[in-house]
Amino acid sequence: LNGLPFFDRLEPENVDVLLITHFHLDHAASLPYFTERTGFKGRIFMTHPTKAVIRLLLGDYLRLMAMKKGNSSSSGKDDKNDVLYTEAELQSCVDKVELIDYHQTISLGRGLKFYALNAGHVLGAAMFFIEIGGRTVLYTGDYSMEEDRHLMAAEVPPTKPDVLMVEATYGVQVHASRAEREARFTGTIERVVTRGGRCLIPVFALGRAQELLLILDEYWQANPHLQHIPIWYASKMASRALRVYQTYANMMNARIRAQMDVSNPFHFRHIQNLKSIDVDSFDDRGPSVVFASPGMLQSGVSRQLFDRWATDPKNGCLIAGYAVENTLAKEIMLAPKEVVTLEGRRQPLNCLVDYVSFSAHVDFMQNRNFISRVDPKHIILVHGAKDEMGRLKSALMLQHRQLPESKRPTVTMPPNLQEVKLKFSRRRSAKVMGSLADREQEPQEGEEVGGILVTQNFNSKILSPKDLQTYTPLRLGSVKSKLHVPFSGQVSTLRLFLNEMFTGTEERNEGFQSEEGHNANSTPTEVIVFSLHDKQVEIITGKTAGIATVEWIASPVGDILADSVIALLMHAQSSAASIKLTSKPCFHRRSAPESADGTSDAEPERKRPRTDTMLRLFHDTLLEQFDKNCVEATYEGRKATFEIKTDAGLESGTLENDHLMCNVAIEFEEGNDFDAKITVECSDAKFGTNIQECLKGVAEASGPLKA
Repeated sequence: LNGLPFFDRLEPENVDVLLITHFHLDHAASLPYFTERTGFKGRIFMTHPTKAVIRLLLGDYLRLMAMKKGNSSSSGKDDKNDVLYTEAELQSCVDKVELIDYHQTISLGRGLKFYALNAGHVLGAAMFFIEIGGRTVLYTGDYSMEEDRHLMAAEVPPTKPDVLMVEATYGVQVHASRAEREARFTGTIERVVTRGGRCLIPVFALGRAQELLLILDEYWQANPHLQHIPIWYASKMASRALRVYQTYANMMNARIRAQMDVSNPFHFRHIQNLKSIDVDSFDDRGPSVVFASPGMLQSGVSRQLFDRWATDPKNGCLIAGYAVENTLAKEIMLAPKEVVTLEGRRQPLNCLVDYVSFSAHVDFMQNRNFISRVDPKHIILVHGAKDEMGRLKSALMLQHRQLPESKRPTVTMPPNLQEVKLKFSRRRSAKVMGSLADREQEPQEGEEVGGILVTQNFNSKILSPKDLQTYTPLRLGSVKSKLHVPFSGQVSTLRLFLNEMFTGTEERNEGFQSEEGHNANSTPTEVIVFSLHDKQVEIITGKTAGIATVEWIASPVGDILADSVIALLMHAQSSAASIKLTSKPCFHRRSAPESADGTSDAEPERKRPRTDTMLRLFHDTLLEQFDKNCVEATYEGRKATFEIKTDAGLESGTLENDHLMCNVAIEFEEGNDFDAKITVECSDAKFGTNIQECLKGVAEASGPLKA
């Protein structure tokens, strides 16, 4: 458990997705522990070969742990707390894995999507190009830029990422050419076996081992004098691993694919598999070559054979991959005089020790060229010893020093658990799509392009409203609002007010119809509709008694216009000006027809008292404002009483089953025919006040001019 990553420093339940680059144990060994023994509920992605090999490797780990404890993993006696995971947990983890092909894009929503690229390194290894929050990250994992016997070189993404997380395994070290390394590898083995020695090649069961087997089998085939010397591949997983490689040969380079059409290149002619090897009884009296795991010589068959052969100067040990610090493989590369065996004995190191790097990691030149081609804005170095990473960082910064400061990428090599904060310039761009982009000429600079700006997952586009359904999951809709406003004024007054307030007011007549709310025998009224702003706001009068209906399409402009119209409707029926505008013009009484002798048959008209005229003027004014059936008048000399009955008020609104009653009393004092006392009693105070103000305005307008 002490060898686990720092899982205690993060919240597994907050992790949305795990991307596994390849099957090597330093990248995937703790996967079942993380998925089965923490709160992780996310998704897991890896390539097809990676999943197949991981199941073999992690199953082999369980077997080795069971052997170490002296019982089998299937006995059911394993202490769950003594191992990272059980067989059941491993299977549960594998069942959760989702597969991804190279160049297949996976979208997880909330601005996160990614696709895989071939990384070389080992079969099924992948880089991941991730888009998150509108920014892009390329995570290389372990990668190789060199095509070998069976694998293609890593791909370079077509898009420049904002952030590159790249391995720094070899720092500034430079590998020899592949041909030179192969010649040195085969030459060293031949030198050892031709002098009667035994050559040990510590390797991991999967990965570089298959490349080395291909090289040595081809070399043995080309040199018949070596074919009597056996080559052993000591691994319990050898046959199963090779079946995986045969299954996914289509993911290898053109050379392997071409050979598969003729024969199986992994069916070796000069290499034999050893499913099990008892070192004590192994017949090693003659020369031989043995590939054995593990590659770092910590334990297992490779360590047992090394302890047995290290003292004989005819023998050799060839380290063909990356050696980790503080391992025996790294130690013997320094050519010590003595080594310590597994039993703790010290013994001389007399055998030949050579190192030929076939590690499928990029060297400095390959890494630098890849970084230059990718051209990221930020570089984060990972997967390497601190000293090697530091030298690589210095070399990259020196290389970029010739660039303008604004174009230099940042280079960081954070230690474990250190948070990295990166600054990005704000990008505001949008793609014009659909019918807006379907034009013969490109828009000129300064030309306006109108449409709807849609932003989804940090990507913006400008579309015509009719294209929303094609390019987005959105649908175009509208909200239509309707408001019934009490209106007892005249249409002519409303027309005047609208034309004074708004430009381009349209009017249409929809004919006569019976008003809603009146009986069928009532006189039909004329329905007039006023339209504003391209018919986005309409005012309908005459459809419902005492009501003007305002309809508009909800929008910032439509809402403002509707508010203005409603205020105008209230003003059009309450101001003194509206009373003057809606009063009837003066109609003179016609004279009676004259008789044949030129005399009139009518009696001379008696002049009506001014108070009587004024009271009738008040009556006519109320009739203009209300229906004639709604106003009843009673005259008593210099006094008149008017009873107004209506079904709508200003404070009370529309009354469905009741009526609003207002009593108006107007009286002239004796000897004063100009100043009238006007009294209004109404339960709707605002409605009563408006009536009183209107009648006062009539009285003032009809009075004598004042100096």
